[in-house]
Amino acid sequence: MTSAPRNDWTIAEVTALYELPFNDLLFQAQGVHRKFFDPHEVQISTLLSIKTGACPEDCSYCPQSVRFDTNVDEEPLLDCRVVIENAKAAKAKGATRFCMGAAYRSPKPKQVRQIAEMIKAVNDLGMETCATLGMLTPEAATELKEAGLDYYNHNLDSSESFYKKIITTRTFQHRLDTLKNVRDVGMKICCGGIIGMGEEDQDRIELLHTLATMPEHPGSVPINQLVAVEGTPLEGVAKVDGIDFVRTIAVARILMPATHVRLSAGRTEMSDETQAMCFFAGANSIFYGEKLLTTENPDADKDLALMKRLGLRPEAATKHQRLEEQRQSA
Repeated sequence: MTSAPRNDWTIAEVTALYELPFNDLLFQAQGVHRKFFDPHEVQISTLLSIKTGACPEDCSYCPQSVRFDTNVDEEPLLDCRVVIENAKAAKAKGATRFCMGAAYRSPKPKQVRQIAEMIKAVNDLGMETCATLGMLTPEAATELKEAGLDYYNHNLDSSESFYKKIITTRTFQHRLDTLKNVRDVGMKICCGGIIGMGEEDQDRIELLHTLATMPEHPGSVPINQLVAVEGTPLEGVAKVDGIDFVRTIAVARILMPATHVRLSAGRTEMSDETQAMCFFAGANSIFYGEKLLTTENPDADKDLALMKRLGLRPEAATKHQRLEEQRQSA
């Protein structure tokens, strides 16, 4: 089987990968990973909630929905100066990408303009930028692109068939439409899903198939483990099996070999050993910092200590350094 990027995977092929014996799957995933990345480097991102709570959507996993009582306080859009200070702190801790998240169904033009100023300011620090703001119109996508936004995050969450069981206020097609609007303006996509919401293996297979057959693979694929927040409809769902989670990471790595596969939410509930297996399976990006929007996350020092034990190191190059290297080699 070739490890070159493909966009024509069939459901049968994805299913066959997912059902491989675990050791065979990990062996294949690690081989693919080494062909496309330094196996000892992990890209570090930091995620800041720039507008928190009071979201009108009913995503069953989300503590920021206005429909659920989760003790998340509503906070208005942060001042740009606060965002810059947070970005500087993240860079000092080794982050090369700064992600900004806002609890909107779809941002209004005024909000897009305000966030565009934040993007420009973070770009000036030499960091890659990412934003997750809900659904985007073509006009909003264009404005964010012109501000210098590198990545737009808009997760599919799960398979199309399972999606309607966790969200009713927007459709799976709405998400695909936003991703198209982002692609059409030449912006990179960050898109993944959540494991452990009560879905079946087939739902994970279909999610991975959808991601791997997009016109262009997402630049980053965050694989989240559900954080079952008290007050949300999913608070009592059974925890996902760790081996199944690692299996999902490995299949994502094989299907999308040149993509950063991000070990994302839920890491506070994972053992060091499970995280180590995820890195071996091809995960090569993490969020670090004490919070992922509103849920807990391991602090940076703990992550760095684990990476040191595993012989891993943060990806060092900033966006500006890479651009300079490309210029010199041209």
